[in-house]
Amino acid sequence: MSPQRIPRARLETGLGRRVPAPSENRLIFSNRRLPSEERITSLISLMTLEEKMSCLGSGKLTRLGVRWVESVEGLHGLAQDGPANWLPKNRVRTTIFPQSYGLGSTWDPSLLELVGRIVGHECRYVWQNKELKQGGLVAFTPNADLGRDPRWGRTEECFGEDPHVVGELASAVVRGIQSEKKGYWQCASLMKHFLANSNEETRYHSSSNFDSRQLREYYSVGFRKGFEAGGRAYMTAYNAYNGIPCTIHPFIRNITVKEWGMDGIVCTDGGAYRLLMTAHKHTDDPGIAAADCLKAGITRYLDDYLAGVKNAFSRGLITDADIDEAIRRNLRVQLKLGALDGPKTADPYASIGEGPAPWLSAPHKQAALKVTRKSIVLLKNDSQTLPLRRSKIKKIAVIGQRAGEVLLDWYSGKPAYAVTPLKGIKAKAGPRVKVTYSRGGAAAVRLAKEADVAVVVLGNHPQGGEQQEWAQVQKASYGREAVDRQSLDLEDEEVVKEIYAANPRTILVLQSSFPYAINWSQQHLPAILHITHCSQETGSALADVLFGDYNPGGKLTQTWPTSIKDLPDLLEYDLTKGHTYLYSKAKPLYPFGYGLSFTTFKFEKVEADSTALGPDDTIHLTVTLANTGSRLGDEVVQAYVGLPDSRVYRPIKQLKAFKRVTVKAKGRVKVRLAIPVKELAYWDEASHAWVVEPGRAVISVGPSSAKASLVTEVQIRLTALPPPSVSQSCGRNVSRNPRRCQ
Repeated sequence: MSPQRIPRARLETGLGRRVPAPSENRLIFSNRRLPSEERITSLISLMTLEEKMSCLGSGKLTRLGVRWVESVEGLHGLAQDGPANWLPKNRVRTTIFPQSYGLGSTWDPSLLELVGRIVGHECRYVWQNKELKQGGLVAFTPNADLGRDPRWGRTEECFGEDPHVVGELASAVVRGIQSEKKGYWQCASLMKHFLANSNEETRYHSSSNFDSRQLREYYSVGFRKGFEAGGRAYMTAYNAYNGIPCTIHPFIRNITVKEWGMDGIVCTDGGAYRLLMTAHKHTDDPGIAAADCLKAGITRYLDDYLAGVKNAFSRGLITDADIDEAIRRNLRVQLKLGALDGPKTADPYASIGEGPAPWLSAPHKQAALKVTRKSIVLLKNDSQTLPLRRSKIKKIAVIGQRAGEVLLDWYSGKPAYAVTPLKGIKAKAGPRVKVTYSRGGAAAVRLAKEADVAVVVLGNHPQGGEQQEWAQVQKASYGREAVDRQSLDLEDEEVVKEIYAANPRTILVLQSSFPYAINWSQQHLPAILHITHCSQETGSALADVLFGDYNPGGKLTQTWPTSIKDLPDLLEYDLTKGHTYLYSKAKPLYPFGYGLSFTTFKFEKVEADSTALGPDDTIHLTVTLANTGSRLGDEVVQAYVGLPDSRVYRPIKQLKAFKRVTVKAKGRVKVRLAIPVKELAYWDEASHAWVVEPGRAVISVGPSSAKASLVTEVQIRLTALPPPSVSQSCGRNVSRNPRRCQ
């Protein structure tokens, strides 16, 4: 019987066939000894059409004894009690880490893998605890988008602007969240938002336009690396790419499924199905919109889709086979989470949920403190202003609106406890040092005059302000989901000027979700620190750094401009027009990779194991790094590669390897870095393939993109090289001479 002829009443039971009772076939889909695909086929055969359609959203399979695994937010901790929580049941508090922007500043994949494990563990606990039984095991994390522009309102959710950093950190989170063991996942990682989602106010209808080279070499790298790490789920973006909404774009099937083997969940963003009929004006027909999503490769809708899918099915726009294909991919993830096993499961994570809440445990608290410490970036420290010496200080004035609070962003859960900067400083200073506090104004100036040192804590409000409406912010420099920043100026920098005039020994703690053009502060203040929002250990970690109990080693993963005028148009997605350190010619306030320490380091030597390599080889580097100061400290060894002989337009240098290392005072270490030659390939549109070119690879090593001055060269040798297409030279039709592209 054709789908068009099925009576409406029979949509509830399927294609006119007898649906077996669950008891007839349940042993097949719950039998762990059988192949996964056979188990999934068995389960699908037992479903009514209504049940199948439910599996395109929040599956309703209780008749079959299957508890459908729901989704949760988890960017920097399980957000079960956060503002974006859409499953309001029993409230819980969880372990909350710094915003993703701060996690990026750690430059530490192993640490982010730990964060992922903790998020996944707490998801499991909440889902399986007998008293809670809420949340879900498909965590919307990490955000693998790239922070190509600091005006983007959701910069706080990304790891940075560089594809290599984002790829390494995103894949670490995926590994940690999922923690695969005995064929099971602790939790599933669902990356977002594919692709090029980095503007807010026009995101529902705008198109991110750029060539296929930038798609492959830049915008998609974080997602590809996440899939290579085992990820099998992602969310499409609201925006269009080159005129086609990402929700229905051919790249879903052509790239992520066919090329990358992404055989799991592909979900819309919330409301994106409806946006096809409104903002994007793709169609005004709900059935066509629902069908186009499914045909493109969407397997799950995050809005009210059911009427549209039923309409599409009744009209023959989609078939039973189309639905089966989509839900099969969703069920692959459900199976990895143990949802198809029944009560007698071999899932090694099935016992999580017993015992005390993990967010109250010492290991989770210690992890939050460790991560927050590592996320802090020292931006300036003249005359060894920091660390503070308790023996020489009698009074500290703590000033600023952010000093007495720990603010949460839209995708944050609520922590079991939170240490504010003021509380952390008071605890660390001890009883012999008097700590005073004022939010600002004349009282703050008076306290600063009376103090030995003033610590001013200022920055944005991650939700746009107190009790702020959706898509609204109180200040031009604020940003959040649905709102892009209109300014990079720190409006409250006037407070710093007043305090500095009262006490030149003023330290600025900039607590922000994105870069600020703090030119005056950089020029005048003796010391500046950057820290992000949300961490439950904000105050403790900050105090540890201020008083020298921890030596900061964080680095910026985004270029901080001196002016908003140095940036191209926000909707200009062609990076070659001046976005990021890869292509910008403007002198930054702080370059990509920048961050100071209380000690000093010297990059003494870099050597390559081999200076002649083929396309399947790996460049192995040994970097000799010395700590020339008097304190133990962390340095991030960064290796950038330039390809001066390339026949296509390339950045002068691009990060290809990094490692954060700890070095003892007066100590020396040898740091090993590896760069696969294939990572130096460019995407050739004509041959639709990656191309490794022969010629020199100039490798520069150092503590930042601006100071990578230790140089070595290797030679890449090939036997044959296909000619590049003209359009690949600069991402547009211009001369092949790279010199003319710059």
